[in-house]
Amino acid sequence: MAKYIILDTETTGTNEEDRIIQLGYIVLGAKEIEVHNEFCSSDTPISFGAMEVHGITPQMIEGKPKCVDMEAYKRLNELNIAENYMIIHNAPFDLKMLEKEGFSTQMKVIDTLRVAKHVMPDEEAHRLQYFRYKMELYKEEQKEADALGIEVKAHDAIGDVLVLKLFLSKLRKIVEDKFPGENSVEKMVDLTNTPILIQTFRFGKHKGKTLQEVARDDAGYLRWMLGNMENLDDDMRYSINYYLEE
Repeated sequence: MAKYIILDTETTGTNEEDRIIQLGYIVLGAKEIEVHNEFCSSDTPISFGAMEVHGITPQMIEGKPKCVDMEAYKRLNELNIAENYMIIHNAPFDLKMLEKEGFSTQMKVIDTLRVAKHVMPDEEAHRLQYFRYKMELYKEEQKEADALGIEVKAHDAIGDVLVLKLFLSKLRKIVEDKFPGENSVEKMVDLTNTPILIQTFRFGKHKGKTLQEVARDDAGYLRWMLGNMENLDDDMRYSINYYLEE
């Protein structure tokens, strides 16, 4: 029977040299729900910017095992088989952090951030905490936390996992409504791997305009973006090419 691993990490920062200092996840699909939440030490100092976000201080991880020595990490390796599902909000970040610890997922991945962008393109934001308030998940989370023995804290790995669990239920219903007759879980896997067609500029001189408008009126600017903006993300690159070809 497939298991569903809802996961989040907290890290020393967001740069290439940064590493995991907290690993939290819930395992669904078995008779009993598993909850894993551990801190680990790192040779990379925690940046002050990261501390400001998650509140983890050097003293909190002092004397803790390395990530690969944590029971949570070892159990994650046991779960890392093709029939299981890894569910993360903004999966590339956490998966890259796990890769630094030698973990390469064999599971099917559902990135709830990408799925939300596909099925709710007009939302002003797609951050987990945004949906926590927009969908009033905070009204349900304490009951869920009490049942699982979890403390709810924003930007805490296991706290965010609990919010993600609640968000996943809402998101799955939206996917079911938009794609009737399809398996909603497999559809979320598919959407995770499908480029997102961005419709509106949210930055730059054309902010607020649709890409379709800009492709019609200022195609040269879009071609300039393709040729000169090295940090252009894959979805924006895909969308520009789509509208230029259209």
